[in-house]
Amino acid sequence: MEAMSATRNPLHPGRDAVRDKGWLAAHRYLILRRVSQLGILLLFMTGPWFGLWIAKGNLASSLTLDILPLTDPYLFVQSLAAGFMPASAALIGAAIVIAFYALFGGRLYCAWVCPVNVVTDAAAWLRRRLGLKSGRAPDGNTRYWVLAGSLLLAAFTGTLMWEVVNPVSILQRSLIFGLSGSLAVVLAIFAYDLLVASRGWCGHLCPMGAFYGLLGQKSLVRITADQRGKCDDCMDCFAVCPEPQVIRPALKKAGQDSPLILDADCTNCGRCIDVCNKHVFHFTHRFDQRSDS
Repeated sequence: MEAMSATRNPLHPGRDAVRDKGWLAAHRYLILRRVSQLGILLLFMTGPWFGLWIAKGNLASSLTLDILPLTDPYLFVQSLAAGFMPASAALIGAAIVIAFYALFGGRLYCAWVCPVNVVTDAAAWLRRRLGLKSGRAPDGNTRYWVLAGSLLLAAFTGTLMWEVVNPVSILQRSLIFGLSGSLAVVLAIFAYDLLVASRGWCGHLCPMGAFYGLLGQKSLVRITADQRGKCDDCMDCFAVCPEPQVIRPALKKAGQDSPLILDADCTNCGRCIDVCNKHVFHFTHRFDQRSDS
């Protein structure tokens, strides 16, 4: 292992990457994610704002260009639990989304689509800058209990109760229709992640993250630490990763020899690639077992 970087600052992970690769390369995947998240929102907002209906509906259920139906499979499962049989278009839309995320990674949704991710990333950034260490996050399995509870609640009540408080839907409605009062839920998530638990919402409570993680357990697209022999233990990747527990098995051979990040909780956000000035991480596929160590 190389000597630890003398310029490291725990409040500014990725500083060495900016120095060695340039600012743009050190933020490449972060920029692409923001473009993706904003672009998807704009597809829905051009209709009510400008009368140009590219995508009708919302992230839960939509029709793009009056041709392509897309349905959130989590919403679809809730509907079945509540005793509703969705229309054939919703079934087709759910099948398309399931196939996509099963192939490319379920929690890709969390990093590249979900608008609440921007809020939780902002809280994590501010938490690092302020040097906040206090607080305790609930057990990571809590989100699976919340997921199960949302489905049981739908079954007992015959309604989609989760959708009433779903922060993704609330944020989207607020942005499109200017319902500023609804943003209280989103602000509460920001405050929770900032002051109470680091990455508390997405990493420990959100049932959508739990659902998409289960959906993408065997996905093809993976991040690999194939150059892990170059790691200098700077910990920048752990500092920026929304699910830092997924890195260690691949990077440090902790329980596995493969350099692939195989944990379903990985969001494929690419931030570990961005901030690593040693080029340890790369995108690849789950059958690529190449490693320099």
